[in-house]
Amino acid sequence: MRYIDKIALTILGSLLTLTVRAQMNPKAKLQDALKMIQDNYVDPVNDERLVDVAIKSMLSNLDPHSSYISREEAESLNQAMSGSFAGIGVQFLMVNDSTFVTGINPDGPAARAGLRQGDRILRIDNLSIIGKGLKNQNIMVMLRGEKGKAVELQVMRDGRDVPVKIKVVREQIADLSIRTSYMVGKEIGYISLSIFSESTRREMDAALKKLKALGMKKLILDLQGNGGGYVQAAIGVADEFLPKESLVFYSVGHDGAKDNYATGGFGQFMTGDLVVLIDESTASSSEIVTGALQDWDRAVVIGRRSFGKGVMQKPLSMADGSVLQLTGARYYTPSGRSIQKPYAKGKEDYAEDFNRRMASGELKEEGHFSFPDSLKFNTLTYKKTVYGGGGIMPDRFVPIDNNLYSIWMNNVMGSGLVTKASFDFVQSNRSSLLRKYPDFTTFNSFFKADDKVLEKIIQEAALSFKDMPQTSDKAAKKSLSVEFKAETAQLLYPGKDHQFLVRNEANESFLSAVQILKDQFLYNRLLKGIAKSQTKE
Repeated sequence: MRYIDKIALTILGSLLTLTVRAQMNPKAKLQDALKMIQDNYVDPVNDERLVDVAIKSMLSNLDPHSSYISREEAESLNQAMSGSFAGIGVQFLMVNDSTFVTGINPDGPAARAGLRQGDRILRIDNLSIIGKGLKNQNIMVMLRGEKGKAVELQVMRDGRDVPVKIKVVREQIADLSIRTSYMVGKEIGYISLSIFSESTRREMDAALKKLKALGMKKLILDLQGNGGGYVQAAIGVADEFLPKESLVFYSVGHDGAKDNYATGGFGQFMTGDLVVLIDESTASSSEIVTGALQDWDRAVVIGRRSFGKGVMQKPLSMADGSVLQLTGARYYTPSGRSIQKPYAKGKEDYAEDFNRRMASGELKEEGHFSFPDSLKFNTLTYKKTVYGGGGIMPDRFVPIDNNLYSIWMNNVMGSGLVTKASFDFVQSNRSSLLRKYPDFTTFNSFFKADDKVLEKIIQEAALSFKDMPQTSDKAAKKSLSVEFKAETAQLLYPGKDHQFLVRNEANESFLSAVQILKDQFLYNRLLKGIAKSQTKE
């Protein structure tokens, strides 16, 4: 009996020890774990790497948008969001380990130094870049650098037997958040916004002034594929279209405090018909702008349900320069709706949302997705029904292009096969093409991609990728021909707008926006929520 009592006491003592240890300070526990690994693990360990992994693991148990950014990643991100960098103002393409100049900023230092489209770069600052297995990022780093410092390029040019040396002094180059802006006819303007950065408001002011001077009375704001950016930039964009002191959104933090964010009344386009284009990749700051414009009944929203990100990240800098992007608040549109989609099942399930939408038919046909009445809200002017709980529903639905958003097309475009085919085509036929199509307008009206070129692209892609369409698939070739034409136009003519014009003329959301803006009766009915949402009346 005494032996049994002794065992019982031993077990009780162990349980008490475990209870005491369970109450250990979590911070001390983490430090102890690192120390034990350092002192006892069989191989040498990299302390910094272990801590980075631990931090990432902790954040992975929060929400899908909290993240850890290393020092190097933070520096790159800051540069990208600043809206400028020091470079020479070129676009380039790597083909079979050779680097060709495919585009030149007409106002940039490379253009003034005499660099031309089609030039093949052999050396950068006397370092050969041929046969080195370099990637795009490597070339970009070599071309960018300190402002005011020259970079010497050695290039081979058509018609020359020996390389040409060109010295270019790096300048501050605008990394624009507006992809393009132009007039669609006499009264309709178009602005495509790719990201919300530090320079976005300035760019929007300039673009709107330019378009208004050209006669713009109505506007298409394209936020398709815009994944967001700075919240302050989103407020600035909303300010372009809404009256002074209009609520853009409000946020609620961990302490329950509510912060309101409103317009200042300094916009360029507070009246005039407005259409916003969105899709399943429109997220975050883009949804803030879209939600505000929809809630105030300021714009007709066209496309497909947006991504559904309704949380805001607060960047917290650590001593070594790394950053914790920590979700610090939820935001709500002016009508009070949260558009954050559920994430309780974890990051992997969250990341599968697009595939679920595609498989369910939601992206292909209207009526495959609906919100419960508990998520119903009303807009502030016309009391139109809108919903929270998972993205912003458009006022008019436009189905996805099955081919353009297919896995095979994504593989082909990512592989660079279309760009390479376009480049080879232009390099071999530049003179004859310019004789036949002396300007972009003529090219856009009459150029048709050759079937044999498109079939060759499909055949080459089939060597690397599964589930490629047959060369006889007319719908697939039609989508591919748009991309080939867009790439060819960009390589053939100076400027940056040509590829967008080509792609827009094949984009159903864009075409629907133009149709609606030309029909005042239809626009008003959609704005007030009394017109059907399908693509055609």
